[in-house]
Formats: sequence, structure tokens, C-alpha cells
Amino acid sequence: MKINEAIYPYNIEARKLPVHLTGIGGTEWQEHIIRPDGYHWHQILFSEEGEGVLKYDNAAVRIEEGEFFFLPTGYPHEYFSNNEKWGVKWITFDGYAVNHILSLMNMTKPTVIKPYEPEALQSLFAKMYAAQRSDKLHCDFICSGLVYEFIIEFNRHMNDRESRLRSDRSKLIIPVLNYIDENFRQDFSLTVLAGIAGVSPQHLCRVFKEAMNMRPGEYLTEKRLRESRRLLRTSGLPIAKIAILSGFSDPGYFGTVFKKHEGITPAEYKKIYSGKQ
Repeated sequence: MKINEAIYPYNIEARKLPVHLTGIGGTEWQEHIIRPDGYHWHQILFSEEGEGVLKYDNAAVRIEEGEFFFLPTGYPHEYFSNNEKWGVKWITFDGYAVNHILSLMNMTKPTVIKPYEPEALQSLFAKMYAAQRSDKLHCDFICSGLVYEFIIEFNRHMNDRESRLRSDRSKLIIPVLNYIDENFRQDFSLTVLAGIAGVSPQHLCRVFKEAMNMRPGEYLTEKRLRESRRLLRTSGLPIAKIAILSGFSDPGYFGTVFKKHEGITPAEYKKIYSGKQ
């Protein structure tokens, strides 16, 4: 369904609702939009045909065909066609409860999604558009519920995307974590870990940091330190032997790293905590 018009409903009573539609429309030829102060209503747009670029927060995001993007009210942004033709549909909405609803849904910044099941969002849009075109008496009240459902559906896909990203990160780093846990006493390179994950060392470092809040080398060091603390408390072995069993081939380096992280030397730690499980 091609749309080349904009409808801005105005119903004084509908504007008293917690959520209400303020605009709906579409164009086959999206013009260049620049809003340094943002827009006075919240917006959700759908890239129906072609591609565009969305700019916000000093970043440029490519908007592919089939993607939706949310722009909160008052948020500076710019968007434009990535080629000659960009077909876009959109809704705008407001209401006394909208900001609270969006905050609860963590929808406070521009967000781009590509739903794996876009039919529900497209159907809701079609119902709102049809109501505005055919039922002048009740359309604004009908659309109030549909807008709310549209926001919820957008948020569901937004959360599904985050879940998939977390799942993808887990699938990538779990084999790496397992390898480190099983081989922390040995020396191995970042390239070896990247090979296990099937990605480049740079990509592994980025994903590992996102998931674990530390780099692979930092995780390895922490694993070795945990083992050294356990042995210092329980084994009675010489510190040089504990260093080797913990994965530190140089006892002097072990002492330096241990003091940096624990604030005391291995000997002091052993004296304080020996015999404590």
C-alpha cells in the first residue's frame, strides 16, 4: 500500500487521552529532514522501499529497507535518502502518559530495529490509516489503543534484538571462557582465542569487553590470581611453586601482579589468610 499524504488528526477530547495519534502518513520520496532541536512529537518511521541515513549523537546509521526507527520528542536528528528514492511511512504520537510509558520501556533514545516478524507493526499501521480515512467520529479513540499497541510491539522487537545480541555474544565467548578456564596455567595468544571463536582478535576483544566488562587477557589474569589466592590459603606450598601452578612462569612477575591487584604481597596474603578456606 503506497501512501503519499500526511494526516494530522485534531480532536480536542482525544488529546485528553494518555496516548493519542498526532500524525500518520507516508511518502515514496522522502525529503532531507534536519531537526537540530528534534521534533515536537514522538515518531516511529518505517523504511518501506530503498535506504536512508539517520544521524544523531554525532553518529550516522544506515537505515535499510524493512527497518523501523524511533525518534523521541525533542531529540536532535537528521535523516535523508541514501539514493534517489526512499519510501517511508510514519506515525507521530503524544499524550500525558507517553513519556512515562516510554521511560518504563527504555525508549528514551533513537532506536533502529529490523523486526523478524514485521507483519504485526504493518497491520497496526494499516488499521490506524484506515480508521483515519473512514471513521471520522471514532478514529482518534480507535487509534489511541492502536498507537499504544504499536509502541508495545516495537518495544517487543527492540528487546528481542537485544536478547539475540546477548545470545550471539554468549555463543561466541563461552568457548573462549571454557578454554581459558581449562588452560589458564599455559601461555597462549589472543590469536589462539580468536581462532576458537572464529573471529578476528579485534572483534573478539570488542565482544568480550561488551559481555564481560574486561578484555580476554584481563580475564586470564584474574583466573590465575583466583587460583593463586586459593593455593596461598590452602596448600602450604612455596610461593614460587604457587606462581607456576597458577600460570605465572616468573615468580617475580607474579609478585608484582599480585600486589597490584590485592594491595599486599603473596607472602603477606599467605600469612594473613593461610588456613582460611
